[in-house]
Amino acid sequence: MRDPRQALAETLGLLDSLLGKGQCRDDVLDVGRLSVECGVPPDVVRTLLKGGRPPLEDITDRIVRRIAHLRETRRRPDGSRHSYEEIASSFGATRASLSNLVNGRMNPKKTGDAADPGRRPARPGGPLASTQAGVERFFFGEPNGWLSAEPESALDEALQPVLARLRAAADPETDRRAPALRAAAALPEDEWRLLERFIDTLVRKVREERGTRG
Repeated sequence: MRDPRQALAETLGLLDSLLGKGQCRDDVLDVGRLSVECGVPPDVVRTLLKGGRPPLEDITDRIVRRIAHLRETRRRPDGSRHSYEEIASSFGATRASLSNLVNGRMNPKKTGDAADPGRRPARPGGPLASTQAGVERFFFGEPNGWLSAEPESALDEALQPVLARLRAAADPETDRRAPALRAAAALPEDEWRLLERFIDTLVRKVREERGTRG
């Protein structure tokens, strides 16, 4: 398994090589959209794009923060947030257990034990693992590690659709693909996100197949 930091550096290097004449990263990267897609705060996205390191974050805090992030950014068609009850019931949990986890972790009592930001367990376990899998299945259709992914890995995945578009633009057969690309660019934001997730899934599947053959 590649080091997340190295993988991100390679992706950014490839991205730079695909930029058109006179283009820079700012021309093709939207920090706000990347943040929405990967669950990494905008300021940390900027730091990572510059080759910096993200601040230390306890993995439980990361999972909880990203659950809240998903509720804010992946809303119902009417614009309202999915309720804790709706999410929790999809994997057999209770509204109280999920809301207490999120609210208790994000708003700890002053008298309680604060999480140590320097403590970063390798992976969540027990009830938290089942909660992570359930929430990911609710929002993405399957458990995919999105909630616990290291910031570098999360951003690397979010950059893959950008690479796909740049590759298409640099491909000699772009003329054949141009109508589809133009149509995709005109999609509403919510439908564009669905397309990006499909591309993410496709890219991940191709990578896994290539890794298996290798």
